[in-house]
Amino acid sequence: MSSETLVEIKDLRYAYGEHHVLKGLNLNIPRGKVVGLLGSSGCGKTTLLRLIGGQLQPAGGHVKVAGQVVHELNNSDLYHLRRKMGMMFQAGGLFSDLSVFDNVAYPMREHTDLPEEMIRDLVLMKLNAVGLRGARGLMTDELSGGMSRRVALARAIALDPMLIMYDEPFAGLDPISLDVIANIIRRLNDALGLTSVVVTYDIAEALKIIDYAYFIDNGVVVAEGPVDEIRDSRHPFVHQFVHGEEDGPVRFHFPARELAQDFGLAATTR
Repeated sequence: MSSETLVEIKDLRYAYGEHHVLKGLNLNIPRGKVVGLLGSSGCGKTTLLRLIGGQLQPAGGHVKVAGQVVHELNNSDLYHLRRKMGMMFQAGGLFSDLSVFDNVAYPMREHTDLPEEMIRDLVLMKLNAVGLRGARGLMTDELSGGMSRRVALARAIALDPMLIMYDEPFAGLDPISLDVIANIIRRLNDALGLTSVVVTYDIAEALKIIDYAYFIDNGVVVAEGPVDEIRDSRHPFVHQFVHGEEDGPVRFHFPARELAQDFGLAATTR
């Protein structure tokens, strides 16, 4: 594993029962970059994040983070590694009975012995980074969708992680909030020296902020490359995805019998 690589994924396989989601997936995530994992819904992107975080055990292959094979770690070592990871969940995942301030303070109180005075200063710094220092006293039900995502982002960077993962960070946001979140992801990655993994199907927004893209389909990486190459790619899957075309490798219709058969009609020919 190269010192420039933070996450190495090799021949990764995973299945939910008989449903094989990942079928020998390979990719590397370099340090200090924003990497996009792109593909249609259900292609295994979120499953991949769970394997990186050690929530799931692979059926084959491995995930290495900072040189450590995640699924081989004992509970104590896995717990220690997770402290170096941040996660922004699709739905935010905020504690509804805690204020904005306490949501961000929670991982600091849970995982450190820092005095409250220092935690206060750190929380305000994290909230300021996402533009919500003035909202520290609000409860989660007083936040808009975009504000909730920003609080979730502040919590994700609370412990200054080396790696931060975003699961569909743009889903359900209005255009203004979407641009705000995207710009914050890019700005925080560069300012804090993070490595970021962005899982999304929003190709247009992703290409504004990522350095490198992996396209996942049918359990494997079908295409990859830096942003400039992706935009001009003639690869059928990438072209369909970038341009939002209905016809292409990704089929609109789930495989089925001929329509006439389902309606009990005889097929006609001309």
